[in-house]
Amino acid sequence: MRYYFYLIFILMSCSTSGQETNKISESSLTDDEITKRYLEKGAWTLRYFSPEYQSYLDSAIHENPNIAYYYQQKAMPYFKLGKYEVGLKILEKAVELDPKSYIDYKAFIQCIFQKNYQNALESFITAKKIKGVNGYVMDHSYDFYIGLCYLQLNEFEKAVKYFEASISEMLKSNSESWVHHLDLLYAGIAFQELNNHEMAIKYFDRALKKYPNFSDVKYYKSISLFRLGLLEVADELLNSCELDFKRGFTINEDNAIYEKYPYQIKQFYIDMLRLTKR
Repeated sequence: MRYYFYLIFILMSCSTSGQETNKISESSLTDDEITKRYLEKGAWTLRYFSPEYQSYLDSAIHENPNIAYYYQQKAMPYFKLGKYEVGLKILEKAVELDPKSYIDYKAFIQCIFQKNYQNALESFITAKKIKGVNGYVMDHSYDFYIGLCYLQLNEFEKAVKYFEASISEMLKSNSESWVHHLDLLYAGIAFQELNNHEMAIKYFDRALKKYPNFSDVKYYKSISLFRLGLLEVADELLNSCELDFKRGFTINEDNAIYEKYPYQIKQFYIDMLRLTKR
């Protein structure tokens, strides 16, 4: 009996020793080694949407669960598949670990992908507190996205305020050539929603100087021209809009291949405007 208990003790010791060895082996990888093994030579060699991609990210997170970037990389394909709740649940961990790096990315996802504009507003306000009032994410200012959120919430005066702030800040630090055509498009749309068509056209014209074939701008400028009674000019511009739209000259953001942007036009918008002229 004594020999029996001694044998059990030896076996348990060996098992525990093996487990400890595995722990040491897992934790002995540096962050660079984890990234190279599971991302560079693993996930990044595959389609974003494959199960194996997720498996590699799970392995990286298992090796070191405190690297925010791994959670962002794991979440990203879900956004492009339209699985926003799944992706955001994962992304929250990245924000928790490194809010300065990922709070504005979360806000961008909420705004452009999930289209949860109230939550996006709150996230951008938090981003301003953490990273500064003049922050940028995905090539646009925080004020641009805040303006976009207000535009989508039908708070048009607030939208104008933030689009103009975004444009003003760019003019202050650079020049008109640096102002983005989307800032100008959406500022014009906000004024149009406020029935200020003269001001709307001024912004649309500035946008067309930067992007002369921008069909979306031509469409919204046509609306304002119709509303001002300039029917022939509006008809001519709408015809030009349709030609450019069919040639693919629309919103050209990188993420536009995954998501439609607010107020981005469709063919039936053009058809209806041609019929109603208002």
